[in-house]
Amino acid sequence: MLNLLLNRPEAAPVRVLALGAHSDDIEIGCAGTLLRLIEQGSVSELWWVVLSGSPERALEAQTSAEALLEGVPHRIIVRDFADGFFPYDGRVIKEYIEELKRDFSPDVVFTHQRSDLHQDHRFTCEVTWNTFRDHLILEYEIPKYDGDMGSPNLFVPLDESLCSRKVSHLFDHFHSQVVKPWFKHDLFSGLLRLRGMECQSPTSYAEAFYCRKAVLA
Repeated sequence: MLNLLLNRPEAAPVRVLALGAHSDDIEIGCAGTLLRLIEQGSVSELWWVVLSGSPERALEAQTSAEALLEGVPHRIIVRDFADGFFPYDGRVIKEYIEELKRDFSPDVVFTHQRSDLHQDHRFTCEVTWNTFRDHLILEYEIPKYDGDMGSPNLFVPLDESLCSRKVSHLFDHFHSQVVKPWFKHDLFSGLLRLRGMECQSPTSYAEAFYCRKAVLA
């Protein structure tokens, strides 16, 4: 299993897998952290996998990931599993994740958090843990109507400029979502500020994760 301290001076760049059930999940949950890792040279290769998407949302996912991953070796995969039906399509999704593991061996995996009340998010987390059993897995959070925000236990401080870039990116690339009443600048920036307060971030901003198992260097 990968050591938790990814930015220690002697650390070699790592292979990263980012999994999202829907087209904007990775960006909302962990784009700031991924950008920070890329900027500090901590990523050798990054696979970005979105498991569902209509043609419109799949295009948004593709163009968004391309913009974020410029300059780092990467692969972007957008699948078409049915939005809202992941537990009922569990076998084929699990088979795909197993196939993905045969093709790419990540050091760290970003996925949805285990207690997420959206069935697609929760199933994505479950199949991640079932497949990547000896990996560092960081579970990100998605704010939404369900009221399932919890108490994460791992925080990544982010510069204010990186937070602004993340939030602006969401509105630049996910035009299909901006009509939704919850998709607001102050929601995304407010969560970054809240998590920054909770970890006493020197920048006042942070993204937060659930880390269920890790080896401390």
